[in-house]
Amino acid sequence: MDRFIGRPSRNTSGSDTSIRVDHVSKKFRVYLDKGSSLKERALFRERNRYEERKVLRDISFTVKKGEAIGLIGENGCGKSTTLKLLSRIMYPDSGSIDINGRVSALIELGAGFHPDLSGRENIYTNAAIFGLNGAEIDRRLQTIIDFSELGDYIDNPVRTYSSGMYMRLAFSVAINVDADVLLVDEILAVGDVAFQAKCFDKMREIKSRGTTIVIVSHALSQIEQICDTSYWIDGGLIRAKGNPMDVHQQYLEYMSQRSGVLSHAAQAAPAPEQPAPQPPAEKPKRWGSREVRFETIELQDGKGNAVTQLQSGAPFRIVMRYRVEKPVQDIVFGIGLFRNDGLNCYGVNTRIDQMKIRLEKERGQVIFEAPRNDLIEGEYLLDVAIHRPDGFSYDHYRECIRFTVSSAVKDIGVMRLNHKWIID
Repeated sequence: MDRFIGRPSRNTSGSDTSIRVDHVSKKFRVYLDKGSSLKERALFRERNRYEERKVLRDISFTVKKGEAIGLIGENGCGKSTTLKLLSRIMYPDSGSIDINGRVSALIELGAGFHPDLSGRENIYTNAAIFGLNGAEIDRRLQTIIDFSELGDYIDNPVRTYSSGMYMRLAFSVAINVDADVLLVDEILAVGDVAFQAKCFDKMREIKSRGTTIVIVSHALSQIEQICDTSYWIDGGLIRAKGNPMDVHQQYLEYMSQRSGVLSHAAQAAPAPEQPAPQPPAEKPKRWGSREVRFETIELQDGKGNAVTQLQSGAPFRIVMRYRVEKPVQDIVFGIGLFRNDGLNCYGVNTRIDQMKIRLEKERGQVIFEAPRNDLIEGEYLLDVAIHRPDGFSYDHYRECIRFTVSSAVKDIGVMRLNHKWIID
């Protein structure tokens, strides 16, 4: 276990705790009128006024080996500072941080890269920073190059790389150094969708092997995909922690109120002009600014009948009727299917499917249609959402419908694979 307050020292421990942050505080001096040259600083000392800003205020948390956590919050709340403290780019003013094992960090795009060196040469430099020796880098070199998908560009100077190519190279090195702790700060916002999906698959893989992951991101859906716990940092304090979807709901409601819009949780929803065909699940959770809102949500079988039970292998539809209370520009509709124990079975939205939607009418409907239901027998919950491309919620309705799936086949798991057996 590596503990540091100013300077790191060694402290071995057999605990399964990977990271321990214990009453950590951090402040910075912000100069209001600082001279830009040595002469100005000497002649006008009274101008070197500053104020101290406390970014972190006595925060504490622990992360177990193999756990993934997300740090969320508005800009300036202290989440990136926390990540830099964990990576030892800076040190706390008080409190202690214990880290068990080798740390790999993706905090700034291209940090540790020399612009005039090739991608291949920068792999050696960057991997050495993470603690690998020459022989270890030689063994991993081709794996890193293959994962980055840079091909012939790997021998070009990295100053010729696009931001997406920087990200590919940086992530490929960081993910392949067999780190015990991986720190990621917004870097996956860069790059194409296919490579981002590949990165998340890789992070799930290394998490399953026991790597601890800490992610800072404004993309809450990314955190929900991989993290076990979210920490909402507000004004240097941990305001909430727990299941990512629950913490994110609190955060989005708070941000809606901060932007001057009352969330659904803070006001009674207008009564729908027609009764919902399908009653919602018990104690639904719903939030958003309500410029566009759902009026009814209906689960239908392949014949268009409203149902609460689906047959595995049969077609189904989700019919979402909406009302526009206030004109909006770009808009995204999404659905999520969850098993009753909270397991995320499937989620998609119109932006992922590359659809650009503009609402021209006061009322309308959006239909999600699936020709085949491949969920196996069990009980499931439906989430639906209307939001902006940046994730701001107009109407997010969790657990709006509870339904069951029945099947004559008693296979196990979450979904059914189309398959056949071949016996020679």
